Amino acid sequence: MADILLEVCVEDATGLAAAIRGGAGRIELCSALALGGLTPSPGLMAEAARASVPVMAMIRPRAGGFLWSSEDLRQMKADIAAARSVGLAGVVLGASRPDGRLDEWMLSTLLAEAEGMDTTLHRCFDLTPDRAQALETAIALGFSRILTSGGAATAPEGVDSLAALMQLASRRITVMPGSGIRPETLSALAHLPLREIHASCSMPEPEAATISSLGFGPPERRVTSDAAVRALTAALKAL
Repeated sequence: MADILLEVCVEDATGLAAAIRGGAGRIELCSALALGGLTPSPGLMAEAARASVPVMAMIRPRAGGFLWSSEDLRQMKADIAAARSVGLAGVVLGASRPDGRLDEWMLSTLLAEAEGMDTTLHRCFDLTPDRAQALETAIALGFSRILTSGGAATAPEGVDSLAALMQLASRRITVMPGSGIRPETLSALAHLPLREIHASCSMPEPEAATISSLGFGPPERRVTSDAAVRALTAALKAL
């Protein structure tokens, strides 16, 4: 099997450095990973532009679902422009209709703003009622890849759906499994024609009691671990 690219999602400059030290081949840059990942700040984008590997900025203005207002759209277009202005490789996008289908108009509008950049359709894809149809829509829109768990809570649980999607894609678009991927779960995906894989490679780290008691955050947060990145990289090479 050819080398499999490992994309690691990070939410701060320390995590960015750890992911690169560990051997990540690409970065998904976010804020608030505990909320599923939101748009990173301009300052973090500028820091990430110095990275030695390609960086994709998440473009998601708020937590929750993926139905965007006209105000959200203006913000997302400005965020794409910010990612472009500092020289990031690409952006991660998604938009849904009320029935869960992909919002083709919204996505095409955002993709026009991102013309010339690498593009990933994020896991709004997993909410679609017909993933085969959504895959064809993503191809027609011109996305480079789809990040998906196969519609399950984790990629190992959605492996049968991932296999079907990869067969349907027939190398017209990259299907990148993500969610719940660690060295010990990787064997469930080993039979797939993997080209890229997405993981957080994070470890829990306790916070001081005053942090949560004063409402600044939960009692524990997850931080990117260079050791976890190295372990997953080694496991991918061993497939």
